[in-house]
Amino acid sequence: MDNVRTAVIGVGHLGRHHARWYDNIKDAELVGVYDTDREKAIRVGAEYGVVAFEQLTDLFGQVDAVSVVVPTSRHYEVASQLLANGIHCLVEKPITATVDEARKLTALAKEHHVLLTVGHIERFNPAVQALKKHRISPRFIEAHRLAAFDPRGTDVAVIFDLMIHDIDLALHLIGSPVTRIEASAVSVISGTDDIANARLTFADGAVANLTASRISLRPMRKLRIFQKSGYFSLDLAEKRADVYRLADGTNTDEIGMRIPLGKSGHEIVYSKEGSRDDDALANELRAFVKAVQEGGPVAVTAEEATEALRVASEIERIGINGNMG
Repeated sequence: MDNVRTAVIGVGHLGRHHARWYDNIKDAELVGVYDTDREKAIRVGAEYGVVAFEQLTDLFGQVDAVSVVVPTSRHYEVASQLLANGIHCLVEKPITATVDEARKLTALAKEHHVLLTVGHIERFNPAVQALKKHRISPRFIEAHRLAAFDPRGTDVAVIFDLMIHDIDLALHLIGSPVTRIEASAVSVISGTDDIANARLTFADGAVANLTASRISLRPMRKLRIFQKSGYFSLDLAEKRADVYRLADGTNTDEIGMRIPLGKSGHEIVYSKEGSRDDDALANELRAFVKAVQEGGPVAVTAEEATEALRVASEIERIGINGNMG
């Protein structure tokens, strides 16, 4: 396939960044934008010298792939029309408002032989990407995602706004079914939950403890992974991973600072990985464009995104009812 013809549906704060990167990514051609706010679409279209489509249906036959960056409540309505007309879709997280909608959207993509992926952007964070060089087998994951209050995200609970990033990462890194969920959540300012904590137990015995808040004075996006062979501390805001691995006595060429582990006779190999210069959204969109060119696979499947949504929905239900699942 030649350059992938792209468009962005919804050019608010995040959608404009999608447009900016499509305009810069090799092998992608930004054809146009669409927004129900016509004036906003015209402004962004003029900024990049592309068409501001008047109707969603005007995209049909004009583009190969799109980013759907509209409110979650409209994900299914918009993406279903695009998929049914042969357009590959990257839908921002969460995939849809309900698990039932997510499953219908997944089936629709398969029926029309088009790609459907979801913007779980932390998968593309340089700190997370650094883990690919290591054997990851978590026994315990701890995540803290704290942010200052922003009215933009309060149409959904903090679980779907923030925590879902770490739900996806935990599911992806552990790779085992969730068998038990304990959760609590509370509304402080908005009409939906603003603080939440969840403890997920997996079939292989691993545990993930996730905390999210959108009323914090000090922002934080940290993920810690504990396993038999080492410890990984990820600062997702700084795009940095501090890696502590138990030294393999047979391999003296391991890269990193060697630190004696007390009087145990063992050593820890420490390294700092990741890059602040690497942009996660750019990596995500490049991966999507490449998948469209090559016919797949996508980095984040619709099935994975649906499971993240299912777990998030259970956390919300349990957090409200005070029960365990």
